Amino acid sequence: MMWVMSLPGAIELPDGALVRGRGLRNPTPEGTPDYGLYLGSPRMRRSVMARPDAPSWPHEWLEWPDFRLPKSPEQAVTLIRDLHARAAAGEAVEVACGGGIGRTGTVIACLAVLAGVPSGEAVAWVRANFNRRAVETPWQKRWVARFPHVTSAR
Repeated sequence: MMWVMSLPGAIELPDGALVRGRGLRNPTPEGTPDYGLYLGSPRMRRSVMARPDAPSWPHEWLEWPDFRLPKSPEQAVTLIRDLHARAAAGEAVEVACGGGIGRTGTVIACLAVLAGVPSGEAVAWVRANFNRRAVETPWQKRWVARFPHVTSAR
């Protein structure tokens, strides 16, 4: 078994990969990720990147409005698969949105699918293992149920 770097607050996916989910509106927690996937509007990105604690590590931004679905589902699937591959390889990874619950929980549910959880059970898994309010909207829940075969945001 390989040694895996863990970030404070990271959860373990069913395949052993670790991921930290957090809210960007909260103070940056201890530990520096090897990679981060951040979800939000261009305005949020500008705001976060202007702060003294802005991510200085490798990261990607995915345009994903609050309470909605990603603007580009295909890009989202690619970035979520990449995040999982990095976590499975032992990198310290995190995913974050404004509040750290809806969009972040949706991505963690998708990571759980990639880690072996049936897509119809992934929302329950993320609510039991990450945050009981994760995946906040019916359309986010449907998106997870179709992951990774998502072809459109609708």
